[in-house]
Parts: sequence; structure tokens; C-alpha cells
Amino acid sequence: MNKLRIGVDLAHKLIQVCSSTNNKVHSNNEMTLQQFSEYLVSLSPSTIIFEACASANYWHQFATSLGHNSLLISARLVMSVRQSQKTDKNDALAILQASPLPDVHFITAKSINEQQAQSMLKLREHRNQHDTHPKSCILNKDDTHPKVCIFRIFY
Repeated sequence: MNKLRIGVDLAHKLIQVCSSTNNKVHSNNEMTLQQFSEYLVSLSPSTIIFEACASANYWHQFATSLGHNSLLISARLVMSVRQSQKTDKNDALAILQASPLPDVHFITAKSINEQQAQSMLKLREHRNQHDTHPKSCILNKDDTHPKVCIFRIFY
């Protein structure tokens, strides 16, 4: 079976994409976000493996909507497979090398609703930290009672 597999190391502005067929690496290229999205659109359905990180859920949903088989793999597993120093190129290769290992448990991607719920929870926790933290408030003239909380989030 000549199924194309693609290991993707996501970063803020550049994405490292390593592709292979039959455990033979064909390319390991750096792409911008725009180039990567165009690459996914032009690609026939393939298996794409992302290292689990903050933006992996978005790219998983995007790739799945285009008909690709998209998987998320643990960063710890990738770290243990990586053979040399940490670079984007080595990480993308390690993602590909780790994916066919026996007993690999891929991470379940979050749905949009789960991501929204997680964001609301983090906002609430952030608000609670700043409401109770003594340095987050401006004190009255006598410096005993809080007058105004700087980071108060109203909703």
C-alpha cells in the first residue's frame, strides 16, 4: 500500500512538513501557514500526523474537513523518538518515525465546542486569580481597602 504519510511540526509562523511513502522520506520542507493550507487542499487524501500542541486541533479539523486521515501524537513520544538535537526538521521526521510504532496511542482531538468550553474555563480561572491577587488592585488613600480591580472582566 503506497499511502502517503505526512508528519507535521507546527509553529507560530512556519510549519515543517515531512512526507513519506513506504517508510521512505521524500521531502522535509518548511512552509508558511498559507502555503501549508494550500498544500493540504491540493493533496489527495493522506494520513497526516500532527504533534499535539496549541494549534493542532485547528489543523486537525481543517485536514479532516478536506478528507485526510488526521492524527495527533504526543509530544513526549516524539521527544523520545527524536535522534538528534531539537529542530523543526528533526521533529517532523520524529513524528513520522513515531507514528507506526506498536502500541502508539494517538490523542483525541477536541471539537470546536470542547475548545470553546476550555477557553471559557481558562478565562474564568484567569479572572478569579486576578480578582483575589493583592497586586491586581489599586488601593484607597489609606492603603487598606481595594478601590478598583484592574483586570476585572465583566460579562
